[in-house]
Amino acid sequence: MNIEIVWHGRGGQGVVTANEILAETAISEGKYVKAFPEFGPERMGAPIRAFTRISSKPVQVHSQVYHPDIVVVLDPTLIGKVDVLNGLKEDGFLLANYPGTPEELKKSLKTEMKVHTVNATKISMEEIGRPVANTAILGALTKISPLVSYEALQDQISTKFQGKLPEKAIVKNIVALERAHKEVL
Repeated sequence: MNIEIVWHGRGGQGVVTANEILAETAISEGKYVKAFPEFGPERMGAPIRAFTRISSKPVQVHSQVYHPDIVVVLDPTLIGKVDVLNGLKEDGFLLANYPGTPEELKKSLKTEMKVHTVNATKISMEEIGRPVANTAILGALTKISPLVSYEALQDQISTKFQGKLPEKAIVKNIVALERAHKEVL
């Protein structure tokens, strides 16, 4: 297995945290990982990217991902403003936090590439009370790709947020993860 992912979002939306959680989960399952964000002095709300490589063998490549297998978009306002499909492999797919259907997203992007949608912002608002869609998007990602096990991801989220968030907030993030896992199209 050798999977490369590009994440698109805005500063403060949890892109870096989602990338870290996925990477830490893969490591906990014995996989090799390289994961890092790409940002400079951008302010909160500025577009950012992050990159993840997950492999069954040690990862030797240290550059950004140019030809991803998966593209994840956390902020739907970036669609049409940023070329989110840039370099996506023909057999790859896009997962977007998007309120519409995959067909609507394909039409918007003028593509026939494989796309999945989940309204992670709505789920996050309803379950967590904040529009931070990172845990929800991870739930959707584990449903459509066997990168890591769903159970390991749940455990990693609990571990990552332990001591940083109240227990009630951790439970809300797990509920958002579960909903997106079920609701992704």
